[in-house]
Parts: sequence; structure tokens; C-alpha cells
Amino acid sequence: MNNSLLPVTSLDDLRIARAALDEPVGFVPTMGYLHAGHLSLVERARRECASVVVSIFVNPTQFAPTDDLDAYPRDLERDTRLLEEAGADLLWTPTPEVMYPPGFQTWVEVETLTRPLEGARRPGHFRGVTTVVTKLFNGVQPQRAYFGQKDAQQAAVIRRMVRDLNMPVEIVVCPIVRERDGLAMSSRNTYLDPDERQAATVLYRSLSAAKSAYEEGERNADTLRGIVAEIVNAEPLAKLQYVSCADYDTLEELKTVTGKTLLSMAVHIGTTRLIDNFVLE
Repeated sequence: MNNSLLPVTSLDDLRIARAALDEPVGFVPTMGYLHAGHLSLVERARRECASVVVSIFVNPTQFAPTDDLDAYPRDLERDTRLLEEAGADLLWTPTPEVMYPPGFQTWVEVETLTRPLEGARRPGHFRGVTTVVTKLFNGVQPQRAYFGQKDAQQAAVIRRMVRDLNMPVEIVVCPIVRERDGLAMSSRNTYLDPDERQAATVLYRSLSAAKSAYEEGERNADTLRGIVAEIVNAEPLAKLQYVSCADYDTLEELKTVTGKTLLSMAVHIGTTRLIDNFVLE
């Protein structure tokens, strides 16, 4: 375990530190303000790789103009301590100037997969994600990279990007880490007041009800979507933005559930937007 984790910022310092690491290298890209979900990715990488690199970068290009980039929670000192305890070997904290130098004009785009679901509601978001992940991969040069299932569309998009561009990185998607009442861990949960926090359990409850119906033999995708919508709509503080029942890899909406399927949703609880999903297989 590394007991003296000192963040590096520049690309030159990253490359010097990276060259000293034992192979294979596992990589966990984050935007910081770490919780148990992030740390579960670090711990998985620790088990499977000789060295673990974590990045913390609040990526401005994946935020919409209406999003408050400056309000995104940050606590580098606490994050560094947590990563030390989790056994990270190297922490890279690039600045926007490192990632997007003056005159920057090159973008990485995955086309079809980024159009539905989150992509339909957050134009440009995935272009920012795929570009920054490409740059992070180029900097760290990991053999494996670890992502959470909670951002299911992001994981699907990155899997596709890596395949399409022949990137020598294995993408490992790890299970959602939940609070005791089922709420998926998220930095955004800190925005919820006590009443909203209680109401937010409706995401897990609605997905669980649909999964139970699936396990009892229900295969009609509209019926499964309807189960989720009915339960969410009964919660006064919740406003359903979408519910999807789609192919796990292509994200195409289904009429009938046959293979591996992503049941996903986005809900506003007060002013806080939360996402969650279950995988049916």
C-alpha cells in the first residue's frame, strides 16, 4: 500500500511516475469527491493489477452551459487520503489547461450509442466524456480501466470507443454500490434534503419491482417500463424524466426482453437529477 500518495499534475510528471510502476496497470478515472462506489473500483483494480492509477479531473467539456460546473463538489485532500487507504499507487490531477491547451480542436465522438437516454437530454455530454477518456488513456496507458455500472450508457459508449479505435485497454464494468436502503451512491446525493433523500429510494424500489416481474416471467418491455413509471409517479417529490428498457450493448429500445437488457431511468428529486439502472440477464 502506498502511504505517501502525492498528486502529479503535469503530463511530464505523470509519464515519469507512470514509467516506474509495475505492470499491469489498472486505471480508475474519476471527477473526485469520492464515495464507496469509487473506492470499490480502486479496490477491484488493486486485486487485479500490479499498480493502480487514479485520476481526478472535473471535466468541463461534459457539462452543459446550464450546469453549474463551479458548484460540482471538490475535496482533494480528503480524496487523496481515501485513495492512500485504498492502495492507489499514483494520483493524476490534471488542470483544464493540461487537458485542453490553447487552440484545442480535436474531439472523439461515438455516434449512434450517444443519441438516446442521457445523450438526448445532455447534448455534447458524451463528446466531452469520450474525448477526455481518450486523453486520460493516452496519458496513463493502462492495461485495464475500471468504470461503474451506475453510468451504464457511459460504460457502453466507452466499450464501443475502445473496440472501434483498437485501444489496447480492457474495460471492466463494476457493480453499483448502494446505500443500505438501495439508493445508488452518487456525489449528487449530497444535494438532497432529508425529505428528498427519503423520496429518492423510489428509484431502487421501482427498478426492484420491475426486476421481480421479470423474474416471474414478464418479458414485455412496455410492461416493465410501466411498472417503473407507476411507482415513480406515485412519489410526490419525484418527476420521472425517462425510463428505458434497452439492449445492453446497442441501447436500442426493446419490445420484448430476450438477451442481456438494461433497465434504466432518470428522475428529478426536487432540483437534483438522479440516474439508476438494473441489468436483466
